[in-house]
Formats: sequence, C-alpha cells, structure tokens
Amino acid sequence: MLGPKPRSCEPSLLGTLLQLFMPLIPIENLEDPRVDLYRSIKDAHLRAREGLFVVEGRENLRCMIETSAYTPLSALVSPTAHDALEDVWSRLDPEVPVYRVPGDLLRELAGFDLHRGCLALGARPSEEGVLPLIAGLPKSPRPSCVVVLENLGNHDNVGGIFRTARALGADAVLMCARSCDPLYRKAIRVSMGASLCVPWGRDEVWPECVKTLREAGYVTVALDPKGEPLGASHPLPSRVALFLGSEGDGLSSELLDEVDLRATIPMAAGVDSLNVTVAAGIAMHGWRDQARAEGMDS
Repeated sequence: MLGPKPRSCEPSLLGTLLQLFMPLIPIENLEDPRVDLYRSIKDAHLRAREGLFVVEGRENLRCMIETSAYTPLSALVSPTAHDALEDVWSRLDPEVPVYRVPGDLLRELAGFDLHRGCLALGARPSEEGVLPLIAGLPKSPRPSCVVVLENLGNHDNVGGIFRTARALGADAVLMCARSCDPLYRKAIRVSMGASLCVPWGRDEVWPECVKTLREAGYVTVALDPKGEPLGASHPLPSRVALFLGSEGDGLSSELLDEVDLRATIPMAAGVDSLNVTVAAGIAMHGWRDQARAEGMDS
C-alpha cells in the first residue's frame, strides 16, 4: 500500500464562494441514513471491508484537507468543531458533505467519546507494493532517511514513529505485512496526521525491501542492542534505511542477517532498551545532524 505525497491545497475563489453559499447539513436524528457509515465506527473490520479509514480530531482533519493527498468523502462535526475549522472549509471540495451534529448525538452515533467533536471518512489507497514507493524517493547522492518497521503491532508506537518521521524529515516509512495499519483511527490520531502525509508502503515479500533499498543507494542499518554504538565515531550515513523491531522480540535474525550494519543507542548502565518510538527519534535526529554536518541539505 502506497501512502500519499503532500499536495498543494490553495483554496480557489470559486471554492470559497461555493462554500459561503452552501449550507451545512444538519443532522438531528440518529436514524438519518445519510450518516449510516458513521455508526459504530469502532468496527475496524467494517471500515476495512468498505475500503475506508477514519480520521478523528480537528487538527487531523485540517492536516488531511490542507497537506495530504487524501480528500474526505464526508465529515461529521459538532457545532464547536465546525466553527474552529471555519478557515479550512473553503479548501474542501464543495460537493463533499459536512454533517453538523449536536455533541451528544455525535458521541452516541459513533459509539465512543469523540476526540474534539470531529470525524471524517477517507478512501484507502490501492495496494501498489514498495517498488513504486522506493522509485519515488530522493536519488543518490541526496541525503535521505527511510524508516523500516518489522512486526510493530502497537498503534501508539506506529503513530508516534510517523509523527517523528515527519518532524525530522524522513522520506518514507516501510513495514512488513504484520505491522499494524497506519490508517487505523488511533494511529492517525497519535501521529497528528503524519500517517496521512508521510509516504508509506508494505513489503509483502519480507525482507525483500533490504535489497531494493540497497540498490537505490541506501545503507541498511538495524537498531540492535548488540550493534556498534551510535555517536561521533559511528555516525549514520547520509542515505540510510533504519530498521526497527518490536520492543519484545526486536528484529528477526533473518532481517539482521540481511542488513549492512547494526547500531545501538548508548544508554546508562543497567538499562537495556528504549521505547521504539524514542529510539527511532534519537536515530533520526542523529541522521539529520550528520547530514547537516556534512554540508548537505536534508
């Protein structure tokens, strides 16, 4: 599955005028069929079966409309959330329905206590594999960082890694088939919308991506407690693919046998590991600093 690249989203004059004259769609009854897709939206299997994903929260919807390549199919907002997002509605296609629902009905309709009174539905991208994603990455010798995840099943960790990847300038996130869905509602919320913006893909023939990344000019580096300590004497290369595994089992022996290098983050005596999101952030920050030190624009 291939994630989107950011798009320009300047509001057109026509779009602004249309939004000014388009009334919101008020929903006063829980049985209104226009919001059927929002019922019991906690059911992840239903969402996946219908080819949809759910965006929760005002800033995530803002990110979806302003920065990502995704367009909402519809939005469901409380009056307060609608007013808080007043400046973004002109950027939305005027044919996209925006349903305004009282807060108490909104919670009852969705089946959980909403994060800041806002939901939207998007269409999942088609599955394209990792080759098109890697083909779109910066070409050598330009600095570039790709984060690769093996068996990360925790949505908080995956969302946190996407947020960090966006903040520190990583170009993409790759993952194995067993890693969790970055378009799951909680993963998007934790990522602060980053999983809608950072390109991502799955390697269905794991770990074939190691070879493909190497052929694209990346040094493949596994974060492993038994590796060489990261630091001034062992800096990360300017074109790096960082491999991270689950906090319990770490990276598989199959993966460790394939990568070019193993690296560890030095820690205080008696401490053997870090949360995977923290480890990813430290490594990406080290890569970014090294790329700048070498006089390259990351």
